[in-house]
Amino acid sequence: MSPDRHARTMLPIPDIQPPGLTTYDAKDPATSFPPITPLLPPDGAPNVLIVLLDDVGFGASSAFGGPCSTPNAEKLAAGGLKYNRFHTTALCAPTRQAMLTGRNHHSVGMGSITETATSAPGNSSLRPNTKAPLAMTLKLNGYSTAQFGKCHEVPVWQSSPMGPFDAWPSGGGGFETFYGFIGGENNQYEPALYDGTTPVEPPTTPEEGYHLTEDLADRAVSWIRTQKALMPEKPFFVYFAPGATHAPHHVPVEWADKYKGQFADGWDAQRERTFARQKELGVIPPETELTARHDAIPAWDDMPDELKPVLEREMEVYAGFLEHTDFHVGRVIDAIEDLGVLENTLIYYIVGDNGASAEGTLNGAFNEMANFNGMGALETPEFLASKIDELGTPSSYNHYAVGWAWAMNAPFQWTKQVASHWGGTRNGTIVHWPNGIQEKGGLRSQFTHCIDVAPTILEAAGLPQPTVVNGVQQAPIEGTSMLYSFDRPHAEEQHDLQYFEMFGNRGVYFQGMSAVTKHRTPWELVGGTVPPLDDDVWELYDGTSDYSQARNLAAEHPEKLRDLQRLWLIEAVKYNVLPIDDRTGERLNPELAGRPTLLHGSTQLLFGGMGRLSESSVVSIKNKSFSVTAEVDVPEKGAEGVVIAQGGRFGGWSVFFTGGKVNFVYNVLGIHSFATVADALLEPGKHQVRVEFAYDGGGLAKGGGVTLYYDGVSVGTGRVGVTQPMIFSADETTDVGYESGTSVSPEYSARTSRFTGRIHWVQIDTGDDDHDHLIDPDERLRIAMARQ
Repeated sequence: MSPDRHARTMLPIPDIQPPGLTTYDAKDPATSFPPITPLLPPDGAPNVLIVLLDDVGFGASSAFGGPCSTPNAEKLAAGGLKYNRFHTTALCAPTRQAMLTGRNHHSVGMGSITETATSAPGNSSLRPNTKAPLAMTLKLNGYSTAQFGKCHEVPVWQSSPMGPFDAWPSGGGGFETFYGFIGGENNQYEPALYDGTTPVEPPTTPEEGYHLTEDLADRAVSWIRTQKALMPEKPFFVYFAPGATHAPHHVPVEWADKYKGQFADGWDAQRERTFARQKELGVIPPETELTARHDAIPAWDDMPDELKPVLEREMEVYAGFLEHTDFHVGRVIDAIEDLGVLENTLIYYIVGDNGASAEGTLNGAFNEMANFNGMGALETPEFLASKIDELGTPSSYNHYAVGWAWAMNAPFQWTKQVASHWGGTRNGTIVHWPNGIQEKGGLRSQFTHCIDVAPTILEAAGLPQPTVVNGVQQAPIEGTSMLYSFDRPHAEEQHDLQYFEMFGNRGVYFQGMSAVTKHRTPWELVGGTVPPLDDDVWELYDGTSDYSQARNLAAEHPEKLRDLQRLWLIEAVKYNVLPIDDRTGERLNPELAGRPTLLHGSTQLLFGGMGRLSESSVVSIKNKSFSVTAEVDVPEKGAEGVVIAQGGRFGGWSVFFTGGKVNFVYNVLGIHSFATVADALLEPGKHQVRVEFAYDGGGLAKGGGVTLYYDGVSVGTGRVGVTQPMIFSADETTDVGYESGTSVSPEYSARTSRFTGRIHWVQIDTGDDDHDHLIDPDERLRIAMARQ
């Protein structure tokens, strides 16, 4: 192998022209220049594919003993290695940022999700430029790079169509191609997609069979084929991160129906079956104990009999969703194999970015946003029973019950968000690389963590960790390469110290022992008692003999526990974990959290054609009175279509025309819809249309009166009985003059809702100023700017 001629620790690699003879005439025979060659990584550098699934517990996939069939994961494992002590951070965005940088999640500002970012360095959601992402390093070393799927690492105040795009995958993230969505979750049938930084619509409709995971796989397969056709000498780095299997659990009904009747005996029995299967497969040690169910999680036998058919269907839908996801992952892997490059492709198939999600309430949810708004009580057992046939379909936004999440994390305690216990942080992982791994179907039990992925890939590619990227000196990578374990099954683990923390749930692993404390319960988003941090009770486990954390040794070894508690504190100081922030709902408010916001004051001015505005990009009208005023030109044929819409089918509001009359619809979680319709048509010409909502007050989520105006004259009144207090949607947006995604009102399909006239401007006002129901066009901009 010839020596590498590039100095790769400084990126971009400096262009240095060697000195030599310079001739006057290009025709001079002495004229000679070296050929122009493309930048490539060192010889033998593999292609890289990272597959990262979402919200899949250790005990869900059949590859790790679970009930959900994942034949492609099993096939990959048969040709590679399973890692049964691989760890994540207990939440999606932190895991992703940590994995993509090789640094601990607080070290790169992602202590939690972007929506709860604060001004503290460990929770700011801002990745320091001293910690460049892996994709950037690979791109600057000659890799082709592409990401397909979920990106939840963009700070919320940078997620508007105006960016800035430094944290977007194809902006500063190092990916030359990005096709996917920005945020924590998305509707699988009608997603808000981006091609690079440009909003795009899905290529087909749900009625035509569209599903996001299939679309992402189509795009990935096409890109890989194109890359190998046009640049066969260059290796690729593909990051395939479907939104599956995060809620909403959306999957074509035939996939869910495969599991009919398989979960009739409930989560306790399923957990026992999974545990037995895990021992049979050898993915857990034979002496492993099945951890006990905590009192906070109900027994299956204690659930109401009339609810059990719904609970069964929730799990059938989830199982079909995971199998469907694995099928499309298999299509991507098959495409690589068909091109003849599978042998030299390093594949990470990480089955979950955290443990299974217990954010769906004790009963599960038809619309998971109900729980996030503290309105889960609206989804009564009778209501859920009436929706059983809709679960998993485009008309639902569903999630499964806490008990199923617990079962999917077998044999461990707890779930997603609980960073203290392995149920929140241990995820089955498969590594496949025929050119670099000799053993087929092996098991590795060294402690590993998602921050180890980046240094492993760099070592496999023969690339050094960069010391300078784009002129900025780099901090060292904090992960440990896993390459040492590829062909040494019993090698001593090299990553032997790791802290964990999420919303106050915290722990530390050191040389086989773990000290942990659970601080808060994930599904108690509203109410519940959170103890003072100093009152948390710590537990101690010996992982060398107790794989599942079943035997608490705190009472037997108090000195060892104190040593590990002190070690957690040292690591917490080192990586910006302090101050511990156990707040949840309060951190959704940017003023309380201390993060920047695009919005200032109580007025916002929008213009026709603006769209894909995230909820954090629009002035909040929740729990208060507000008005929406629009200046429009009505054509001779009359006005039709959406003036402005926020949210969609599962919660939001819209001002629109139908039959020439203005309508205001407030949709509560897709459960209740309140409509007010004008008494009169709006004549052709230029007019101001106004909606005023008078909030009842007296707390959150109250109702209020609605009045509609044409040019300052009342043309209709109505009432909204109840409102959403916290969030309309995690994926739907605000659009002016049309409606993307799903429709707030059943009157319109979002794809045929474009306003027939012209919209000059729309002003949302939550202040107390009285404009006599009419805004002087000459004053509107001054008013809006004065409030910024």
